[in-house]
Amino acid sequence: MDLREVFATNLRRLRNAKELSQEALAHEAGVSRGYLSQLEVGEFYASLKVIGRLAEALNVEPAELLRLPRRKSRVLLSAGGGAPYHARVIVH
Repeated sequence: MDLREVFATNLRRLRNAKELSQEALAHEAGVSRGYLSQLEVGEFYASLKVIGRLAEALNVEPAELLRLPRRKSRVLLSAGGGAPYHARVIVH
């Protein structure tokens, strides 16, 4: 996943979490709704200035818009020779 996709995913996730329409967020950040839509699908790159304005409108730190997703992990429990269960984390 490239940084533009990371930004698009985070922007969409944060906007939805705040229950804002694209139009409302665009208005708060001083960008057009069409431009915001293009950012959310990863078609345009955002300048640092726009990232800052979007972060301010969403009430988050700019870094939150660029945060990489956490890797999925799962825990396997195993017992051997009467011993208590041991946990092993597998990261994908």
